[in-house]
Amino acid sequence: MNPERIHAEFPAPEYRGAQEQALADVRDAFQAGNDVVLVRAPTGSGKSLIARAIMGCARQVEEADPVDATGAYYTTPQVSQLDDVAEDDLLEDLKLIRGKSNYTCILPGEESTPVDRAPCSRERGYDCAVKHRCPYFSDRAIASAREHAAMTLAYFMRTAGSEVFRKRDVCVVDEAHGLAEWAEMYATIDLDDRTVPVWEDVRVPDLDGDVDATADFAEHLARVCEGAKDDLLGRDELTPEEAARRDRLQELISELQWFLEDYEDPESGTTWVVDADGNGVTIKPMDPERYLKHTVWDRANKHALLSATILNKEAFCRSVGLDPSNVALVDVEHTFPVEHRPLYDVTRGKMTYEHRETTLPKIAETVVRVMAEHPSEKGIVHAHSYDIAESLASRLEDYGVGDRVRTHDSDTRDAELERWKESGDPEVFVAVKMEEALDLAYDLGRWQVLCKAPFLNTNDSRVAARLADGQWSWYYRTALQTVIQACGRVVRAPDDRGATYVADTSILDLFERARSDMPPWFAEQVDRMTTPDLPAVDAAAALGDTTGGVEQVDTPAAAGGGAANGGTGDGGAASGGGATDSGGTSGTSGGASTTARDGDGRSEREDARRERSSPVADVWDAE
Repeated sequence: MNPERIHAEFPAPEYRGAQEQALADVRDAFQAGNDVVLVRAPTGSGKSLIARAIMGCARQVEEADPVDATGAYYTTPQVSQLDDVAEDDLLEDLKLIRGKSNYTCILPGEESTPVDRAPCSRERGYDCAVKHRCPYFSDRAIASAREHAAMTLAYFMRTAGSEVFRKRDVCVVDEAHGLAEWAEMYATIDLDDRTVPVWEDVRVPDLDGDVDATADFAEHLARVCEGAKDDLLGRDELTPEEAARRDRLQELISELQWFLEDYEDPESGTTWVVDADGNGVTIKPMDPERYLKHTVWDRANKHALLSATILNKEAFCRSVGLDPSNVALVDVEHTFPVEHRPLYDVTRGKMTYEHRETTLPKIAETVVRVMAEHPSEKGIVHAHSYDIAESLASRLEDYGVGDRVRTHDSDTRDAELERWKESGDPEVFVAVKMEEALDLAYDLGRWQVLCKAPFLNTNDSRVAARLADGQWSWYYRTALQTVIQACGRVVRAPDDRGATYVADTSILDLFERARSDMPPWFAEQVDRMTTPDLPAVDAAAALGDTTGGVEQVDTPAAAGGGAANGGTGDGGAASGGGATDSGGTSGTSGGASTTARDGDGRSEREDARRERSSPVADVWDAE
């Protein structure tokens, strides 16, 4: 690596904000001998351009001996981030490669068949006459030969050990703050009738969290999977369904073998936890250092990890298996005026599960008032979970403002987001898990409401194990990370403006508990937080003029009081105290009244949705 090239490799015609200084600091950090540089760059810093400049410092083929690693990787866990890279003309020399399922076959009659189910994957010894033109294999060949290759973190990790994507000189990981959590998710093994093709052929013992017994079961299951896979491999031709079964069996065998090798390795730093019930078994790693070493750290000589929210260098290094003494932290200055990104305290009480029935109606009322403050501007409401989203949308409908509200479920998430972004009306999008990797620049989003402190679910076995070990700083830091990410969604440039309304009292408590981990630029936002003087509840005012385009209006004027007026919550933990109303949002006038929901507020539809959600829904769909 030659860090001296970093400025010459910057792909834009001129620097913006603090980019020039950031590149100088990254150059100095690598020249000081660090193998890993953490770049803490706020939203709108142009991290992708900084990433490309770092990649350009990689050893080039003409400078290298045959055994030397050359070139660079760019990877990110966010698919949308990779899409942004693909659309950026300044990054056109980054060759993107995606997984096989993202490409379709070009053979006659197979044009709608994903490449991973094409004849080359179904028929033994199939010799494809057009493989050189296959969109997947063509992209893969180009990406492997190019100096700069870009891919999702999932694909990057899956290609560890590949002869195609070998070790390179430099690897840049964008949005790297969740690297440990993503690694844990990718290394988690879900065993049930949906994920295990031979589930009916095995007897699942009563594991009760016993990792030794789980390892014995994993060995048995791997043998059964091997037998079923060998049977399929012995056939000359497979149907698409059989090809999918074969691939899943091979994937499962690899997952189980990895778990067994790591569990039996006395030098492994990974702790494994097991959740088991009558429906299935989930094997989860905590701090999977060995997994990251194999899939990330061994893939390049030097690494740059970029994010706005790597909040604590030492804690981050511990979580991903890095030695802090070999890691440098570069802080990039935030160049967006703090008055353009105000925080407003509209807290109405705690949104923990035991208090939600009391607090949610008040938050719905507050959202109506915020809508009236921004009648001609698009806004997003971060609901945190589908339970909250559905209940909130129902109450907004009761207020008579449903015509301005758009919602989504797990199946329509991306489609509804795109429809909302493309709409010329000032719609309000009630969203779940969109606090990251969402660009709502300018009129795409002028305001947002944070409905709930995004604490991880304490019923998740990994979370429970860490808290039992006293890792409360990690717990609060993880939630703060998500809040900071969310605050960056509606302010994307120095001349952009967007207001963030904090509705859950527990977020104020989070600010207190995690204060020492706040970047200075976010601490300044928190210190300036005020309580706005919102309009009264009025459905007509909240609906505004929904027939015209979006026009910019000023954010609400501050009306006394700071964050301290809001009180504190319980930080998401199950400890006493009632909900606390705060801020200038109590009292109503006009508008419709809310309608209380029966029982615990859940419906059969909500339960069904939870069943369909991802394997980590117990964390991300947290109560």
